[in-house]
Amino acid sequence: MRLTSFTDYGLRMLMRMASAPGQVFSTADLAEEFRLPRNHLTKIMQQLARGGIVETRRGGGGGAVLCRDASDIRLGDVVRLLEQGQALVECFGPDGGECTIDGCCRLKARLRHAEARFIEDLNRSTLAEIALPDRVAA
Repeated sequence: MRLTSFTDYGLRMLMRMASAPGQVFSTADLAEEFRLPRNHLTKIMQQLARGGIVETRRGGGGGAVLCRDASDIRLGDVVRLLEQGQALVECFGPDGGECTIDGCCRLKARLRHAEARFIEDLNRSTLAEIALPDRVAA
C-alpha cells in the first residue's frame, strides 16, 4: 500500500505538533521546516480541522493546535481521514471504475480485508508514540 503525499505531509505536521502540545503552529512555519509547499499544507490542515484532529485560529498568533492529547489520536484514524476519497484500487472508487472482471473477481474482498487490517494495525499506535523530538535539525 502506498500513502498519498497528502497523508505523508499530514502525518509529518502532526508529528511536529505532538512534540509541543498546546503550541500553535502556522502552516508557513511547518512548510519552512519540512521544505514543503505552504498551499498544500494549508489544504491538509483544513482536512485535519474538519476531521476534529486540529483546531485552527486566525489572525495574529494564529495557526493550528491539536484538539486533544496526542495519546488519544490513533494513527489509523488519521490515515483514514487523510486518505478519504483515495481508492486502493480502481474498483473501490465511487463509480466502481472500468473493471472488466467485476462480479467474478475474488481479489476485491481480500484487498478490502487487507485495507481494514492495515488501518486496525495503525490504530494500535498513537500520535504521541511517533512525536518528533522537540526540534528537527534542518
